[in-house]
Amino acid sequence: MKKLLLSAMLAASFTAADACTNYIATKGATTDGSVFVTYSADDYGMFNGLCHYAAGVHAKGTKREIIDYDSGKSHGFIDEAPVTYNVIGNINEYQVSIGETTYGGRDEMIDKTGQIDYGSLMYLGLQRSKTAREAIKVMTELVNKYGYLSSGESFTIADPNEVWILEMMGCGGDAKQKVVWVAVRIPDGMISGHANQARIGQFSKYNTEVMTSKNCIKFARSKGWFTGKDEDFNWKMVYAAPDFGGRRFCDARVWSFFNRFTDMSRYLPWALGKDKNAEDMPLWVAPSRKLTCADMENSMRDHYEGTALSTNNDLGQGNWDMPYRPTPLYFEYNGKKYFTERPASTQQSAFSYVCQLRSSMPRGIGGIIWFANDDGNMCSFVPVYCSSTVQPECFNTPGADAVTFSDKNAFWVCNWVANMVYPRYAQMFPSLKQVRDELDNSYFANQPKVEAEAMKLYQTDKAAAIKYLNDYSMKLGDEMISRWRQLATYLIVKYNDMTIKPEKDGKFLRTETGLGARPERPGMSMNARKALIEQTGDKFEVPAE
Repeated sequence: MKKLLLSAMLAASFTAADACTNYIATKGATTDGSVFVTYSADDYGMFNGLCHYAAGVHAKGTKREIIDYDSGKSHGFIDEAPVTYNVIGNINEYQVSIGETTYGGRDEMIDKTGQIDYGSLMYLGLQRSKTAREAIKVMTELVNKYGYLSSGESFTIADPNEVWILEMMGCGGDAKQKVVWVAVRIPDGMISGHANQARIGQFSKYNTEVMTSKNCIKFARSKGWFTGKDEDFNWKMVYAAPDFGGRRFCDARVWSFFNRFTDMSRYLPWALGKDKNAEDMPLWVAPSRKLTCADMENSMRDHYEGTALSTNNDLGQGNWDMPYRPTPLYFEYNGKKYFTERPASTQQSAFSYVCQLRSSMPRGIGGIIWFANDDGNMCSFVPVYCSSTVQPECFNTPGADAVTFSDKNAFWVCNWVANMVYPRYAQMFPSLKQVRDELDNSYFANQPKVEAEAMKLYQTDKAAAIKYLNDYSMKLGDEMISRWRQLATYLIVKYNDMTIKPEKDGKFLRTETGLGARPERPGMSMNARKALIEQTGDKFEVPAE
């Protein structure tokens, strides 16, 4: 599989606040007993499709080249596993799913002599594991043998029964020890998440399973970073203490996810980031109701709506209430430093997904990656089953890359539409949302019927069942991008020149002589009018006659 990557220059300029988001719902926290895990891969210039690694049997002595996930550089070769499993996107044929967010941590812990970067480690884990626990074992053994090249990383590692958060850091090139790590199982019935800030704290107090490297605490002691009792050791405070950005740009995204399903007002000061004495928020919470796949998708579309971090009602939203803000997150004005909010839904997303894992079904049918090739708020999530061996063309388009547009490619077509909508959000987003939700709802409505047919086939011919689901996902991918191309041309006509052309029953209205009906001119939103007048006073006030 040829992976299309962002440039090494962009990778080098990466900051944790700009990156990714993972949300988690354990099986006891969902309406149908599914495990749900999400991932949004965010960085400017990043171009990714839906990757595929075929299952294989490999002769002894076979080598595997490690190609850096961010830069595309080769890090040499490692031993290939005797058997590898089918991987589509970030899920494998055994319904194991692995996502990540980068938190950085202490710079001196990066092992520049390491061979395996965080991205390669994810896909190695997926290719070699049948369960989440096995994935943790595989991943930690690999980096102990070959070294870990990246900075601090949080991994979501899930299967149909369990979800773990694994946090890992290198040992700065120490010849005797390669890596430190800790893994925590999220208790059943709980929801959790991480978003570019280390989340595991004083794990001795967690009422759940915890696994650690043997040197997890000893390494910190050897560096003089920790001198207390073992039971007082706090992973993130020692190795990656959250600063203002780690709370406001990162933990705030997790806070907002939690806040959708339980009252998180107690921890708002932590999310706001300015009170150094604020109470840290928990690694997991119990939701007030059970979650659905749609809940997880909509959580990835969040802009802090209805909270103290909302991006509504300030000049940054422009004339039409845009909830997005340009980056970088920090900016200066008159010698002072300021910032913009960083919600889960962001324009620099390369892809976003929700993985659904179900122990109640055969593994080839139970696992789904609901995939969107751009900011999840601006796309529908297309279901691709974990047994799939071929990607829809729109998610793996020959010739398309970060600087080559293709109207057959979902990333480019979805970005084409999104970039029309961003600056005129209040005007145009309702039209996009209508199409997006129609597609999403049709996928949910068809799911029971499609899976019932797959189950029938599975009883007598597993290969036929897999082909049926593969063909179904391919069909939906083709239909989705076709609908999105229609949406692009519709938006151009409907909202041309900042007006709105009237329509009825899905057709644009015409005059008696066949001309296009005169468009409406709604002007700027009320929020924008208010901000403008408050800034300019009576400058634009019309004088009395």
